[in-house]
Amino acid sequence: MRRAVILMNLGGPDSPQAVRPFLYNLFSDPAIIGLPTALRLPLASVIAARRNRTAQQIYAHLGGSSPLLANTRAQAAALAAALGDGSRCFVAMRYWHPLTAAAVAAVKAWPPDEIVLLPLYPQFSSTTTGSSLAAWRSEAVRQGLSAATRIIGSYPTAPGFVAALAASLAQRLDADAGPLRVLFSAHGLPLKIVRAGDPYAQEVEQTAAAVAAALGRPQLDWRVCYQSRVGPLPWLEPSIDEELRRAGRDRVGVVVAPISFVSEHSETLVELDRDYRRLAEQYGVPAYRRAPAVGTDPRFIAALAELVRGAGSVVAAEREAPATA
Repeated sequence: MRRAVILMNLGGPDSPQAVRPFLYNLFSDPAIIGLPTALRLPLASVIAARRNRTAQQIYAHLGGSSPLLANTRAQAAALAAALGDGSRCFVAMRYWHPLTAAAVAAVKAWPPDEIVLLPLYPQFSSTTTGSSLAAWRSEAVRQGLSAATRIIGSYPTAPGFVAALAASLAQRLDADAGPLRVLFSAHGLPLKIVRAGDPYAQEVEQTAAAVAAALGRPQLDWRVCYQSRVGPLPWLEPSIDEELRRAGRDRVGVVVAPISFVSEHSETLVELDRDYRRLAEQYGVPAYRRAPAVGTDPRFIAALAELVRGAGSVVAAEREAPATA
């Protein structure tokens, strides 16, 4: 059987010239800004123009482009090797190349007996997994791609994923004899989306609790917090800013563990490694460490392979909460 595994991710600009159109693609997504098209597209242009300068500085820090595609392709290669059964892995990015349309065309040209959709978002949200799945469905219909398709909607407590996170975190905890607090950091989400039924926050909590349990340290001091807030709407709390301020007051060091990102990109390499590190210093946090994303850790790749082999349609993947700005 020929199986096409589609690794879905956000995408990122591959040059300074791509930053603004990447932002436009992001903010024109109805899953991100839930307005009618006639209002959403002009607003997306305005937001992209306003955020372009700041985003340019972020990607300049990374050499002018996002490493997300290279990291995702490395995961795809590792997963194909782990499956070793004739499966072929394809990458479909939501907001920059290779876009979903290109991935659908490549799969159709192969073609497979079955397709497994594997979003690289461990916790389901309508703004990430839901958006990627909707884009795939639409493009598959447009291009006439017809094959049995299964969905991996989320995997917040997949054993290999949890084991990879716990192992990386344990190294950072063992590297210092002083008191340390673990901050499980996830990308934030407007409360309006959560209140509409999005399961993201609940699944983030499940991941954090599973990793804490896997560490086997009954006295572990840990918190869940959220990063990357934008706009005036109320977002999930506490923010990582609040938790760093608290750690400074408590005079305890922190180990930040990103649990909603599975590969390194701007929100880990710049936001966590640079911006929040500086903030921790300002707040007087005694030590600041960051556990890496799971990347191509063999335990994580094995978890993905297990999910692919046993993939079934996941109910959570069909829950698409209303979007908001």
